[in-house]
Amino acid sequence: MRSVPPRSTGMSGADAQDDFLRARRRLALSRLRRWLRREPGDIDHILPFEEVVAALGRVQETDAGFAVVPLDAIVGTVDRMQGFDRHFRPTTPEVRARWERIAAAMRRGEAMPPVDLYRVGEVYFVKDGHHRVSVSRALGRHDIDAHVVEVTTRVGAGRDLLRADLPLKSHERVFFERVPLPAQARERVRPSDPWDFARLAENVEAWGWRWTQEHERLIDRSELALRWYEEEYLQVVTLLRDAGMLGRGAEADAYLRVGADRYRLLRTHEWSEDVLARLRAEQS
Repeated sequence: MRSVPPRSTGMSGADAQDDFLRARRRLALSRLRRWLRREPGDIDHILPFEEVVAALGRVQETDAGFAVVPLDAIVGTVDRMQGFDRHFRPTTPEVRARWERIAAAMRRGEAMPPVDLYRVGEVYFVKDGHHRVSVSRALGRHDIDAHVVEVTTRVGAGRDLLRADLPLKSHERVFFERVPLPAQARERVRPSDPWDFARLAENVEAWGWRWTQEHERLIDRSELALRWYEEEYLQVVTLLRDAGMLGRGAEADAYLRVGADRYRLLRTHEWSEDVLARLRAEQS
């Protein structure tokens, strides 16, 4: 929920002091609510740029120029400074003096230079301008002028990304490095539990080894991924859907589950309606 712009008394210095104390109270209330709801401890932690990019897999950087950026999409920092939370509320009194000077200047209507941001997926990281972002949010503003550098990564980042998600995002990145599927296929091949990406990669590579043995030629990872997707994955999930065996969860969950049961019970890597009928009978 967006904050309501604070009132002005006409005394910018005193108003700035009240703004800082109000932002600190909001932080304390937020922490109390998180504790009462038993929510994860890192849900308000600011995202560290280098850790996020390392987990997602840096591809390239592009200068995107100047833009107007929504403040609630800015959730991280480049220099790992300790002073603000994910919502850029001040977490320490040490930032107060500079914070209040900027708040007073903004209240007087003084122009502020654009902040410097990195964009990764749907989220932004502050390189320069932490206090300006914090004050702008505290004053109820919705966006901010920024110079943006776009960082392309192998795996995207949504606005709900948390620091605790980074190990799982790293698993996802490694999967798509091992199995470089085309973009349109990636969303379909996504297990509910990101830890299953590793198991799925082993399945794909095993299928690729059997394919090379059968056809007596080597193929690169890109061709392997595409052949597996078109010749194995799509056909199998279609068979499972027609047989009413997809169950709950994602298609990839069913593919992993039924594939494991197939080999464990029937000792075969083949897929057919007869195999599915036998597998259903065995499971019953």
